[in-house]
Amino acid sequence: MHYNKKGLFILFHFLMALTLFGQDNGEAIPLKAVLIGIEKQHQVTFNFIDEEIAVYKIIPPKNDISLEEKIAYLQTQTKLQFKFVSANIIVISNNKKLDKPLCGYLIDQESKAAIVNATIRISGTNTFATSNEMGYFELPVLSSNAIEINHISYNNRSLKASDLYTENCPTIELIPFIQELEEVIAQKYLTSGIQKKSDGTIAIQPKKFGILPGLIEPDVYQTMLQIPGIISTDESIASINVRGGTHDQNLFLWNGIRLFQTGHFFGLISALNPNLAHKISLSKNGSSAFYGESVSSVVDISSRSESIENTTTTIGANMINAEFYTKLKTSESSSIEIAARRSFTDLLESPTYKSYYQRIFQNTEVINLSNNEDVNYSSEEDFFFYDLTLQYQQKIGKKNSFYLDVIGVSNELKFAESTFSNNQTIAKESELAQQNLGGNFTWITDWSDTHVTEISIYSSYYNLEALNLSVTSNQILKQENNVLDTGIRLKNTHKLSNTLQLKEGYQFNEIGIRSIDEVNVPQFSRNVKEVLRSHALIAELNYRSKNEKLFSTMGVRANYFEKWELTIVEPRLQATYTVNSHFKIELLGEQKNQTSSQVIDLQQDFLGVEKRRWILANNEDIPVQKSNQGSLGFVFTKNNWLVNMEGFYKKVTGITSAAQGFQNQLEFIKVIGDYEVYGTEFLIQKQFHGFTGFLNYSWNSNTYTFEGYIPPQFANNFEVTHALAATATYEWKNLKVALGSKWFSGRPNTVPLTSEPVFTTPDNPEIVYNLPNAANLDDYFQVNFTASYQVDLGEKSKLHFGVSIVNLFNQKNSLNRFYRINASNNAIEEVNTYGLERTPNAFVKFSF
Repeated sequence: MHYNKKGLFILFHFLMALTLFGQDNGEAIPLKAVLIGIEKQHQVTFNFIDEEIAVYKIIPPKNDISLEEKIAYLQTQTKLQFKFVSANIIVISNNKKLDKPLCGYLIDQESKAAIVNATIRISGTNTFATSNEMGYFELPVLSSNAIEINHISYNNRSLKASDLYTENCPTIELIPFIQELEEVIAQKYLTSGIQKKSDGTIAIQPKKFGILPGLIEPDVYQTMLQIPGIISTDESIASINVRGGTHDQNLFLWNGIRLFQTGHFFGLISALNPNLAHKISLSKNGSSAFYGESVSSVVDISSRSESIENTTTTIGANMINAEFYTKLKTSESSSIEIAARRSFTDLLESPTYKSYYQRIFQNTEVINLSNNEDVNYSSEEDFFFYDLTLQYQQKIGKKNSFYLDVIGVSNELKFAESTFSNNQTIAKESELAQQNLGGNFTWITDWSDTHVTEISIYSSYYNLEALNLSVTSNQILKQENNVLDTGIRLKNTHKLSNTLQLKEGYQFNEIGIRSIDEVNVPQFSRNVKEVLRSHALIAELNYRSKNEKLFSTMGVRANYFEKWELTIVEPRLQATYTVNSHFKIELLGEQKNQTSSQVIDLQQDFLGVEKRRWILANNEDIPVQKSNQGSLGFVFTKNNWLVNMEGFYKKVTGITSAAQGFQNQLEFIKVIGDYEVYGTEFLIQKQFHGFTGFLNYSWNSNTYTFEGYIPPQFANNFEVTHALAATATYEWKNLKVALGSKWFSGRPNTVPLTSEPVFTTPDNPEIVYNLPNAANLDDYFQVNFTASYQVDLGEKSKLHFGVSIVNLFNQKNSLNRFYRINASNNAIEEVNTYGLERTPNAFVKFSF
């Protein structure tokens, strides 16, 4: 039998490699370390280029085999060639086609579509890349460390560096992420970082954010306004209306702390630092039984991370404020996170500030006084805001974690007025301050893989105070409204089986609200404080069928109010049924109650800027508000198309007219009633090659019923019969661009019955109104634009900058209209509040 030399050589090395593999049980180490060991043992020298061997990590060969056997083993384990150029010098060469960066294409395992914005990182380093619209990425050839691939919508995947070290860039499939007993319907809803889930909630993760028109930063509350069924008729995030409800009927939580103040600049800017939030869960209906004190939506914001992340810092500024954020990894088991933001509006009046100022302070004491031509005076305003958050996270062993969260939010306004009268100057200073302070301590214990306990102790303090001094009289008006909300929450989670999960809990809450009014001329004083304690028992069962077609959550919340010895039981339901891989049906329902709400006593309270004050129900003339809501919808997804349609019905009882902001014949009348709203919401969205376009439309009919008032039924102040929004976003490498428009029909309005006032007495002119809300304002229309770009300055450093324009075409939109009698001529005059004019903004951020 004859063998040629080449065949014998291949067979020898193959058998040798098998033998060596079968005998080695050590751990893989970088190839360079293996070579250094062989050099020392055999007195040889390897010549090589670091980049050509950097990706290889192998198990070292046995020490007791020959040099030739070790070389054969190394050649088998790598793609490298070893050549003796002398007795003790060995040259290592590589395939020239491999002289390129590590690269690959990421695709969805199911749809085979390219995966955009995945993070590909060399483990243990700060070197990373982001996949583009084709799913493509590149990494430098640095080391043999593992390559970690992460994406919000997919399971994490780890590869060997050598897996990417091939002649052609390999295609890598990622498996869509499905959290146990929590299914995702739509991976990308409106933009990157927003998902639609099977429990009816919308999850928003700003750190994964794409871009939306008019937003220079991932503003949580402004993002909500892009979602069908959620609108602000006055452009303010302090007046977010969800399916016809008022702003105070929404429950806003930050790390378990209830927020009574959501906006800076009295509603134009979010009160939460945009660098903070990791996850926002928004529920319009069918909310979890663990949420109470809300008859409308629930917005649960968490800025906690499950793992201890690496240290990172961001500083930035826009044309309104400067901000700072840092997360310090103090140990392998603890971290501190600090975020701060302050406006410089008291130092610099940018075009953005001037536009915001005109929008917020029009028709208030601040601007009305400066426009009063009958008084010879001057005024000077000083306004600024700030927010600060502090978070501490500590892991104790593998089973325990605790979190400490602190937040402070503040708006402060001062304006000085002076007038020259009777040969002397009169100067007075009025001021307005609004703060929300809160803290929370949470302990989480993983008793086992099937049992988790969470306990939280929290407190939130809200204060609104104003001092109004008049330059035209000696009147002094002092007003204050404060809220103290404290409590404890206990939550247990048990995994009963692969299809069932049971959650049960207990909540205790004490809330106290005080209102103070003091006037010297005419002399008047009011100091009212109410306290309410409540207990709640909660049970919730999650079910997912074995074929994964049905996902449902059934919950119940039993509330007991000590003061009234009253028990209110609230059922909750969320269910999703998968008809096929593209079509799903959603059913949501809930009953909820609310004991705290905001009312307006007088339109000029608190300088007319933040005129709403919090009050507590007394279960008599201020009843407990109760809501019943149900919705049925479907979601269709295929070929990067998303279609979502939902019909809903909602009824809220126990509302007071003072909470609705009437500026007509009901302004000074206190009646109790309800509102009933039904409608439909529709969203269609398409994605391809970095482009996302969506169109959303909502229609609703929203009606008040005030029994005993004539007429008893009429349109709700917040009825927006038709609302339409269209947006297109494009992401290409580090560039993001968004253009969008929104239109909605004018809100209801009440007009005078006659053009002249009616005199009940010679000195008492009054306006006689037509039927309430029988007319409408003009339709609202606005076009917004945003563009941003990111520059990678180093392995970890980034420079991010961009611009935005709100109301690109400078449309003049009427947001509100009311009528008053001009004291100088006893004529009825029309007063309009207009939306933002064309408002530019720009930002720059540096992260390292």
